[in-house]
Amino acid sequence: MWEIYEHRRIAKQLGTSPVEILKIYEKWKDIVSISGPAGLRSIKGFHDEALRGEWKGHRSSRLGIKHRILYKVVKEEVLVQVINITPHDYRRK
Repeated sequence: MWEIYEHRRIAKQLGTSPVEILKIYEKWKDIVSISGPAGLRSIKGFHDEALRGEWKGHRSSRLGIKHRILYKVVKEEVLVQVINITPHDYRRK
């Protein structure tokens, strides 16, 4: 069983998110708590992937066309740290 730690700003970000995103996030948490990140990779709809660059060491899952969840696996098979839930920024920086 995996433990999920949410950053304190997640509640505020979810407060402004559409209801569909909230439902998908709850399903995401269920999958992670039962089978961890490996369970997310087996479901293609989440498009779970490792990030590169300044976010190296973190992972991203798709919650919708526009929303992403950023998270980090802190200890193998123990803790998943949710960093951010935000509309994806497609602009090049």
